[in-house]
Order: sequence, then structure tokens, then C-alpha cells
Amino acid sequence: MSSLNLDDFTDLIERPDGGVRRDAEARRERQIVPPGSLGRLDDLGEWLAAAQSAVPVRPVERPRVVLFAGDHGVAELDVSARPAGSAGELVREVLEGGRPVSVLARRLGVPVRVVDMALDCAPESLPDEVVRHRVRRGSGRIDIEDALTLEEAEAAFRAGVAVADEEADSGTDLVVLGDVSVGGTTAAGVLVAALCGTDASVVTGRGGLAIDDLAWMRKCAAIRDALRRARPVLGDQLQLLATVGGADLAAITGFLLQSAVRKMPVILDGVVVAACALVAQRIAFRAPDWWLAAHSSGEPGQAKALDRMALEPLLDQGVKVGEGAGALLALPLVQAAAALAAELPDKPEPEEIQKAEESETGDGFEESDIT
Repeated sequence: MSSLNLDDFTDLIERPDGGVRRDAEARRERQIVPPGSLGRLDDLGEWLAAAQSAVPVRPVERPRVVLFAGDHGVAELDVSARPAGSAGELVREVLEGGRPVSVLARRLGVPVRVVDMALDCAPESLPDEVVRHRVRRGSGRIDIEDALTLEEAEAAFRAGVAVADEEADSGTDLVVLGDVSVGGTTAAGVLVAALCGTDASVVTGRGGLAIDDLAWMRKCAAIRDALRRARPVLGDQLQLLATVGGADLAAITGFLLQSAVRKMPVILDGVVVAACALVAQRIAFRAPDWWLAAHSSGEPGQAKALDRMALEPLLDQGVKVGEGAGALLALPLVQAAAALAAELPDKPEPEEIQKAEESETGDGFEESDIT
């Protein structure tokens, strides 16, 4: 029996400040560029102002990429283009600067934090700050067994909460959230199908490396079998994460909820994070107001989850690599929206226009009056 009361998040999470958002909208109407002419950048600036409870909006100065990592036992079924248990290699490449997210983060000057929750590798092969929250070595094969025990799911969830607190306490003002996993998109597909009441085929995508048709069919069958195990526990979100999620997914869910509690905005990456967001929305319906959907990855499960949460992606570049890379591409847009909202000057008042015209024509006299 878990000692964690998820219902507390419903009471703890407030919506971003609606009054501040109205003030931001009023400020926008006064600015020299007509409202609406900047498209979604207007909405982004107003959303960020409400999240910060500040007008004018403050610049995003301390963003951070946070990646939760884990291996999934279901990858043994060859549902991924990567070998089962190889997520640790991806993590090492991220840390060494060789992954897309590493390159983008370096270019944008954003630090990257990786949190190992269930990698299938020796913990001593990675830095202590990466492995200190690890719950177990690999998550269970969800088509035939639970991903985690309930106690492990609670520990992973609490780890996500703790990481969110650490980031908020350190001054992080926006998080780019992603995952590093092998088999994670299969677990994500199960969660989305279960919570949206759809069939496995509707949510089964081809992953970051575009699996072939046979692998897609194996993945679809694995999601179908896991879905049968998920449906009886739909009313208990922690048990759902234990049954068909994984330690990394449970941690992401806890992180998303606690970030909303701490009023720390989050940019969501791909299908894994979207699936966790859907679970978090079931726990606390106000939480999605603190999140931005960065991009459309082309994964059907992600599209289904974002549609259910009424979150519209900012970008559509077909980035499927995961690891927060697509979400990081959206960060400059958010920073641009903040700069425009804060720095565009107000349009001049009619009196100021008249004075300017008078000064140009000689204190109000027309040229024809001068002889």
C-alpha cells in the first residue's frame, strides 16, 4: 500500500495568474506593433508573464535541460531499433557532448542534467550525480509483468518530485524536459492508449530510428498485450505507472506535477514526456497550464496525448530523436517571445503625435502662413 497521496497535487497546483495575464494582454495592446501581428509569440509572452506573475515579463535566463533515463524490458521483443539495455550508451554520449541535444544545448548555452532511474548498466560506469536517484536496473517487461513494484513506482515518483524541487531551489526558471530510453515509446504508447481509450494500432509509432514493418507489428502486439494489463488499474495512476510505465516515466510524472506546484514552466519534448503529462493531468487537472508542447514528433501517441490535453505544438520539424532535442529547438522561440513582450515600445499617444507634428511644422504654423 502506497503512502503517497496523489490527490494532494490537485489542491497544491494553482493556475498561472489570470490577472497578470490580463495585464500582459493590456500591455500588448499598447505596444507599437498591433496585437496578433506576431502570431503565437503574443500568446507565449502572455503565458510566460502569467507563469512568472510579472509584467513586463522577465527574460528566461536560467533554463535547463532535464533528461530522465531508463531501460525497458519490453525492448527484449525487438520493438526498438536499438538493442535492449543500451540506453546507458546513449547517456554516456549525451554526457560526452556527442548527441543532438548536447550540440544544441552547447550552442544555446543551456546546461544538461541527466537523471538515471532504471538504466541497465553498472552504476559505477556513470557519474554519481547521474545515478544517485536510480530505483532499479531496468524496468520489467510490461506485456507479461509489471514494470515496477508499487514501492519502486513510489520511489521513482518521489525522485522526480525531488529533482523538480532541486531545480526550482537552484533558480532554474524554465525546464526543457525529455527522456533517454530504449523501449520507452512502447510504454508511452500503452499509457496513452489506456488513458484515451484507444486501440494499440492508433498509438503505435516507429520510434526515433524508424523501425521496419515487422518491428512495428511486434511493438503493436506488445502494446496490445500490455494494454490488457493496464485497463484494470486505470483508476490508480501510481499503480498504472507501476504496471505498464517504468521508473523513468514515474519520475517524469512526479517531476511535471511538482514543477507545477513550484510554478516552474516546462517545455515538453516527445511521446514519452507527453504520455507522462497525460498521467499527470489525470492526477491534477490544472497542471497542463504550466506546460508548453514544443514540437510534433510525428509519433501518433504524442499527437493523441497532446490533443487530449489541448496543447498545440510550437514546431513541426519531424524531430524524432528524443532526448529533449526537439523541445530545445523551441526554447529560442520562448525567449524571443519574452524579449518582444518586455522590450517593444508603446505606441505614442495622440497628444504626443500632435506635438511631434507641430514641432516639425514650426510650433503649429503651416508653411503657407509664413510670408
